[in-house]
Amino acid sequence: MEIKTRLDTSETTVRKDEEEEQPLSPAARVFHSPEFNCYVISVIGVKKKIEPDVIIEGLKQSLIRHPRFSSKLVSNGNKKRQTQSWVRTNVVVNDHVIVPDIQTQNIENANANANANANVFLESYVSNLTTVSLDISKPLWQLHLLDLKTSDAENVAVLKFHHSLGDGMSLMALVLACMRKTSNPDELPSLPNQNRSSSRSSRLMTGSRGDSRFLWLVMVIWSAIMLVLNTVCDALEFIATTMFLKDTETPIKGDFRLSKSKRMCLVHRTVSLDDIKLIKTTMKMTVNDVVLGVSQAGLSQYLERRYGEKKKKVGEDQESKKNSTNMPKEIRLRSALLVNLRPNTGIQDLADMMAKGSKCRWGNWIGYIVFPFSIGLRDDPLEHLRRAKMIIDRKKNSLEAALTFVAGKIILKTFGVELAAKIINRALSNTTMSFSNLIGPIEEISFYGHPITYMAPSVYGHPHALTMHFQSYMNQMTISLTVDPTVISDPHRLLDDWEKSLQNIKAAVQERGSRSLD
Repeated sequence: MEIKTRLDTSETTVRKDEEEEQPLSPAARVFHSPEFNCYVISVIGVKKKIEPDVIIEGLKQSLIRHPRFSSKLVSNGNKKRQTQSWVRTNVVVNDHVIVPDIQTQNIENANANANANANVFLESYVSNLTTVSLDISKPLWQLHLLDLKTSDAENVAVLKFHHSLGDGMSLMALVLACMRKTSNPDELPSLPNQNRSSSRSSRLMTGSRGDSRFLWLVMVIWSAIMLVLNTVCDALEFIATTMFLKDTETPIKGDFRLSKSKRMCLVHRTVSLDDIKLIKTTMKMTVNDVVLGVSQAGLSQYLERRYGEKKKKVGEDQESKKNSTNMPKEIRLRSALLVNLRPNTGIQDLADMMAKGSKCRWGNWIGYIVFPFSIGLRDDPLEHLRRAKMIIDRKKNSLEAALTFVAGKIILKTFGVELAAKIINRALSNTTMSFSNLIGPIEEISFYGHPITYMAPSVYGHPHALTMHFQSYMNQMTISLTVDPTVISDPHRLLDDWEKSLQNIKAAVQERGSRSLD
């Protein structure tokens, strides 16, 4: 009995040690490399004055119960043979919650411009956060609570995480798991249903059994052939991009070698999700298709202006008048499009883990698609939608996202973290921008009793001068831009072009609808 008790105690101690210390995954180690030191920032607007004590108590009951948010990074060994681990520690929540003393007197000196001044202050505050690294002697997260009234919120909260804690989608799912519906504080946020039913199969089953079986077999074989061909083509393009295939040097493409340790600028704009859904329904597309098409149109308008301004500076007015556009005829502008490879959002699992201590999947589970934007001015605004949909439909019939995820793991295991970070950095730096789109709650939610007006998440630290992130929430869509101000000094003009493109496409859709009725 004594021997058995000692064995049981020993096993318990080993299990406890394993739980208390976990080695960093290869992906997490990449995010700590100098070439790829990435952070996630989420700006959250709330409807009421923030009560720091209430939020701190809420964090104690939820967020810090997640292992990654209650563990610090510990490195052992020398540079050549360094091991890194997450080690559980006692979290002092007050050390992670920053409540700055904002001098509102200067902000509100002109009552008519108070909101505009507050917006500028917020952008400056968030941009300053991009120049400061998190203290690795503590868990790698912060929450800034700003008693600042802006044009779209009564107060603002800013969450900052190191990307090694998890992928952006996992982190946002964790944030949502800490929130509750305003209408029912006991319920988790509800996300739109994503029923991916096979429309092809339903159409085939409408015919006779013999015909439908034959057509089904033909479609399966053809889809398999196209899947293989598309995947091979995308794999070859990814290899070429890593080695030599570069995007055109446009006014929005930065040089990552010159952008180390630079301050980034984060701005956002909220538009109507109903407008996007109107276009989606009329054009028989998805919300993501519409967002990509509008982004393509907005980028085209922005680049047209930037090229025009460049020509004026060098005195090429006469030549620009002869041409219908200021842009070059052929522009290669590609985006690293982030794809979530998780089977579900995990909000309920994460909530259970924080409340009951249960386990759930965690880590960086994202793949990349190299998406080529078709840049150019179009007589018909809807042409941007058609081209974007054609490209994304072809990308959907490919295993590129899964392939990049698997290839990344193979590279990490084969070449090690240092070389893998350089390879990934090179591949991304040969493209122009990053792009992601997250689905948010369909009804109002609260952050520890503070009703939310908008959420604007983004990421920085990767080798792109422009990152576009879209976050839906209730009946609105928030566009977040992270830019290198030395490359894109006027991000609000890019947001203006995006919003104007949305309205132009909406007007074209409505005109098309009125014609069909006639």
